[in-house]
Amino acid sequence: MTVQLLLAFVLFAFATAGTPGPNNMMLLASGANFGFRRTVLHILGISAGLGVMVLAMGLGLGGVFKAWPMLHEVLRWAGGAYMLWLAWKIATTSAISEKDAAARPMTFLQAAAFQWVNPKAWAMALTAASTYTPEGSTVGVFFVAGTFMLVGAPCSAAWAGFGQGMQPFLDRPPVLRAFNLTMAALLVVSLYPLVVETRPAGASREAPRELAADLPATPRWASRG
Repeated sequence: MTVQLLLAFVLFAFATAGTPGPNNMMLLASGANFGFRRTVLHILGISAGLGVMVLAMGLGLGGVFKAWPMLHEVLRWAGGAYMLWLAWKIATTSAISEKDAAARPMTFLQAAAFQWVNPKAWAMALTAASTYTPEGSTVGVFFVAGTFMLVGAPCSAAWAGFGQGMQPFLDRPPVLRAFNLTMAALLVVSLYPLVVETRPAGASREAPRELAADLPATPRWASRG
């Protein structure tokens, strides 16, 4: 990978991992409700999940999407349904304390698994693997995946930290309730571009083989969903 391509990839990773989206809305809400320390496993799960997805795309799973474009539709609707459920969970979260064992943030495995039903994560992984990975280079795939994790983790941590910083303003149940409702609404709003666009920008319905040529193009919603 050339220096220019590496810089372009780092910028892409920051733009996609650091902008508002399903992961970051949930991290913000988790930091505000549970604190940064209890959200660390959530942060690490997102980073690991995205890294594994890039590896999977670069090592051959991307070919499945070339052969079966309908999988994009299945992932879109499955991911959308799951995020609606998460929005409901956030909206119904009440004031908690460290001693409240019934209320807890996402675990490492839950956060990692969520990436596989997160349409934005799929778009990020497909673009990273198809655009920034040298063709036929297994080492390049691992390098891109590792770089993506290194760039993404601080971005995720920043959102969780920002949520914790808001705790002094959310110490009253009505205010925390309003905050959680707002986070849930923003998570639902983030689904809009994922649902209305029937396929990533530039992809073709009629010819699956055309998808291969379009994968390098980042979907319009990849940096904002």
